[in-house]
Amino acid sequence: MHQTIAPNETQRPIINGRLGPLASDIREPAYQAFLLLWAGFTAAPFLFGLDKFFNWMTFWPSYLWAGFPHLIGVTPQQFMYGVGVVEMVAGVLVFLAPRFAPYVVAGWLGGIITNLVIISAAGGGHVKLWDIALRDFGLLLAALALARLAAIYAPNPFRSKASRLS
Repeated sequence: MHQTIAPNETQRPIINGRLGPLASDIREPAYQAFLLLWAGFTAAPFLFGLDKFFNWMTFWPSYLWAGFPHLIGVTPQQFMYGVGVVEMVAGVLVFLAPRFAPYVVAGWLGGIITNLVIISAAGGGHVKLWDIALRDFGLLLAALALARLAAIYAPNPFRSKASRLS
């Protein structure tokens, strides 16, 4: 037996306004998946970015190819401070604009994967980070899935409210 659940017209969005998710039926599995990914890709980048300043979870510069900070003339830790700022901004953007920001996160994860592949390939057999690169590829796919779900469950902040209602 298949049951269709009609959306309640009186539901309020989680965030009123032009940003954040639209209201939908919380019992809908796709909406649940959207909310899980939205919350995860808001919190994780922000928290991991914050940790770039403190190195509590790990010493982050050890995951960085030395060529990147050398290219712009900073220390590896200074480079990681910049990485931390970008990641925290990405988390905030996902929270505010889940329809577009996951593509930014996916691109950022692509850059991280590239960094890990360079380290693993050029490490002379001493540093192998293929497992972390594979994990980040899974996260990249999840970010793209969030973006596609957001096409349904998040408003387009560039469209007027009147055109969204029609």
